[in-house]
Amino acid sequence: MRFAVSYSSAHFGGDPDQIVAYARHAEACGFEGLYLPEHLVLYPGAKLHDFEVPPTLPFLDPLDTLAYVAAATERLLLGTGVLLLPYRHPVVLAKQLATIDTLSKGRMRLLTIGLGTLPEEAAATGVDFRTRGRRADEAIDVLRLLWSGTEEGVSFRGEFFSFDNLVQFPKPYQSATLPIHVGGSSAAAARRAGLRGDGYFPGGALVPQERAAQWKLARSTAQESGRDPDDLEYTRWSGIDMTDERLEAFAAQGVTRIVVSATAQDPNEQYDELSRFAERFILGRS
Repeated sequence: MRFAVSYSSAHFGGDPDQIVAYARHAEACGFEGLYLPEHLVLYPGAKLHDFEVPPTLPFLDPLDTLAYVAAATERLLLGTGVLLLPYRHPVVLAKQLATIDTLSKGRMRLLTIGLGTLPEEAAATGVDFRTRGRRADEAIDVLRLLWSGTEEGVSFRGEFFSFDNLVQFPKPYQSATLPIHVGGSSAAAARRAGLRGDGYFPGGALVPQERAAQWKLARSTAQESGRDPDDLEYTRWSGIDMTDERLEAFAAQGVTRIVVSATAQDPNEQYDELSRFAERFILGRS
């Protein structure tokens, strides 16, 4: 089992020194990686997870922030939970991700993509909210094509993206591609993970039977499409107060990575929360 942490500037603030201190402490505790969320815009009355949120929440750009964190850490893997893929052009995004991976010497390896739940966010970027699933599928294909392409160039013809003989360097660090995990708690997300993903990272508030059905769907979809379902990673959220029994339940479900976040507002208390978790589940089991 691997363990990672998340940091949300919307909850903890966007102070650069605090972000770096949080990341360095997580690295020192033995956590595998750091995840950041994404929201491009908010508006009065916006609801996230059925809760109305202040439109002034300071969501930092996750990729810019991860590049900043990479420069201040040595080992911590870099992740998004989730990056809103339909609202980013994949040609530009492929360059951004490969650049971060190159400069961090291969640490941009926990990319998780999602579709977004706010129609207004789609409208603000000129994307038809109803087509965002198909757009994301195409974008995943474009990312992998550009990363794996040679100096001969690659071409693509799709519903949303088309190009001929494009060459894009640098490639990901010592790799032909980057892992792409799929977030979302719908059947469509589970199928997307099975068809195109390197892993599945569902969110939402679902009962255990629904979780089990989604993971089964992701694995069966992978197998039906000729992929090895055992190659899929399975990442789940958990509370910082996770029990041994909860960890055992995760393991029984096939979970391979658990992501937690500090809950305290005071930075010193946040570090204590991460330290206590690491002492129980990371340092004591290594």
